[in-house]
Amino acid sequence: MKEFDYYIFIDFSENLIGYNIIHKGKIKELLSKTKKFRHYREARNKSLYIKNVRNTFKKEKLQQYFIKGKIRNIRDNISIFMDVGEFIKKHSNCIILLSIDDKQYSAFGKFIEIIDGDNIKVLKESQLKRRTVEYSLSLVLDNWLNINRLKK
Repeated sequence: MKEFDYYIFIDFSENLIGYNIIHKGKIKELLSKTKKFRHYREARNKSLYIKNVRNTFKKEKLQQYFIKGKIRNIRDNISIFMDVGEFIKKHSNCIILLSIDDKQYSAFGKFIEIIDGDNIKVLKESQLKRRTVEYSLSLVLDNWLNINRLKK
């Protein structure tokens, strides 16, 4: 398996879109703190699950493991992609995995074509295999989005 320098995840949840960028050096520690994370829809007691996830985010200060991360209203999705594009441009010599939510993938097809290079592997979120590092990292953003979505 190819090792990436940076992992970028872009995800969507109802009216929110978010991203996070994680350096390979932070992965082991981040995953050790989030090993109980799963997709929100798989939780039996959703309110208890999201409460535990929110507490994990606060107690473990999970956002400190992100080089960058942001959650915005879906109408502001261009700011998300501008941030990601700038990061990729600045790190053009690095090997990057970019995972994009399936619903957003086609909408940003042109953007992906522009940034796609030999050093960037672009995947739809549905292409991530369960029980892999990449899948587990995508759950961190998925849960962060759900925390923000359910605040309201």
